[in-house]
Amino acid sequence: MSARQEGRDRSLAQVEIFRELADDARRRIEERCRWRTYAAQETVIAREQDSHEVHFIVWGRVRVLDYAASGREVAFDDIGPGGSVGELAAIDGGARSASVVAVQRTLTASLDQRTFLNVLADYPEAGLATMRRLTRMIRQASERIMDLSALGANNRVHAEVLRLAREAAGPDAETARLSPIPVHSEVASRVSTTRETVARVFSDLTRAGILRKERNVLVVDDIPALADMVASVRGG
Repeated sequence: MSARQEGRDRSLAQVEIFRELADDARRRIEERCRWRTYAAQETVIAREQDSHEVHFIVWGRVRVLDYAASGREVAFDDIGPGGSVGELAAIDGGARSASVVAVQRTLTASLDQRTFLNVLADYPEAGLATMRRLTRMIRQASERIMDLSALGANNRVHAEVLRLAREAAGPDAETARLSPIPVHSEVASRVSTTRETVARVFSDLTRAGILRKERNVLVVDDIPALADMVASVRGG
């Protein structure tokens, strides 16, 4: 992407918490942002860092992660265009609870803590959207904790594939296309298992007619069947 194109892409129109704002209000916020492009694998936020800015993902993708005492990487989520990171530290003033690393070349727009909090106070639509986003994060975290406590490794992989499918296609879709194909080691990191287990489960789901590959796309052909598999072990 050229520098000229990057300049044209400096808009918050697709960022989740600003979508309901009027154009002039959003432009005023854009003028107060710090815009920066990160290379793949470059750190956007470091865990325990004493910083409180909020980053909005304009294009590209970042990964929220931490490291166990053994050095093993634990990935919490990948966040693409329209998402944001850093809200918790901005709201409570605490240290960063996780690191954020660019998965690919990424443009973020950031607001310092005071400006971000003022924006939430000045624009109720943005404040409500932020509350909804944080509520969704809490629900997802609670579900993941339950899965890690109650489900076997195979079932946790099923649940992660289901989450990715619904994220890509919507909660009511029957099929989904995941591109690029989820990397086995990354899925393993999210559900606390091994990449060998993930590979085996993907093969089992392929034989069952739930997954198939098309070039660089993983097609989930039967989301309802996958959802039934997950519900049967979750007890819901």
